[in-house]
Amino acid sequence: MTTRITVLAGGMGGARFCLGVRHLVAESDVEITVIGNTGDDIWVHGLRVCPDLDSLMYTLGGGVSSERGWGREAETFHAKEELAAYGVEPTWFGLGDRDIATHLVRTTSLNAGYSLSDVTAALCHRWQPGVTLLPMSDDRAETHVIVDDPDGTAGDDGPIRVAIHFQEWWIRHRASLPAHGFTIVGIEEARPAPGVLEALAEADIVLLSPSNPVVSIGTILSVPGIRDAVRQTAAPVVGLSPIIGGAPVRGMADACLSAIGVPTTASGVALHYGARRDGGIIDAWLVDTVDADEVAAIEERGIACAAVPLLMTDPDATARMADAALGLAGPRVR
Repeated sequence: MTTRITVLAGGMGGARFCLGVRHLVAESDVEITVIGNTGDDIWVHGLRVCPDLDSLMYTLGGGVSSERGWGREAETFHAKEELAAYGVEPTWFGLGDRDIATHLVRTTSLNAGYSLSDVTAALCHRWQPGVTLLPMSDDRAETHVIVDDPDGTAGDDGPIRVAIHFQEWWIRHRASLPAHGFTIVGIEEARPAPGVLEALAEADIVLLSPSNPVVSIGTILSVPGIRDAVRQTAAPVVGLSPIIGGAPVRGMADACLSAIGVPTTASGVALHYGARRDGGIIDAWLVDTVDADEVAAIEERGIACAAVPLLMTDPDATARMADAALGLAGPRVR
């Protein structure tokens, strides 16, 4: 009997986790569906760039840069250098020469009328990621960050607040501009991509990868219908903490959590997601061993919890994390 695992994932961290899940079940009758965040998507030089989908596809397909953790292996940046020489902005967002091929195929296909889901499936036909990769939505749902105007514009009541694209905040400013909040352009009209709701309803276990809980997992859950589908699935929902010892494993999730008033702790993120019995979305939560003293407080809020090593140092270590998550889910997925 086939076991169905559905994973909600962002970019680098989510991709590495999915690699561990796939490694764990490689010899088993298991189908893995990954619902990827598209809130980070951006148009650059006329090309549609999907950073998280591409990180998942390249990582699982064996083509990701081992040095950077994103983009292609053996990448060059001649086109970026030429564009900068012409003075063409944005110079802060670098597209690699090999990576541009992916974006050209995607953009041409989208302009021809194909959906993002169809295009993602076609791109994955080359990369063979070993999972079914679904965008959270085929519709625009683009994350912007509310900050004080970087140009210093001020009004009578102080700095004027503006919304800038998440990528500009994350890459150009390295999240150094204090965020006053996040807004997802188009989210009200967005709908789950084909197969997303079915993957959640038919799953034997749903895993929340240790991706950014605000702008990766949180954005996926913001698509109308997805949060409800997670709450209503008959499958256990297990999350893994992206916070170890009071700090994000990588990236700048702490800046995102601070902006929405959530403590940068393993328990803070768990309680942000909330127990399903109380209207939240998780049944169980894994924290790192350094945060073992937070287990009791999490369990008091109706969330099963265990402490295990959560550093994704290699596929074997990540597979052990995934195995611990399946263990929390109970015998149904063993």
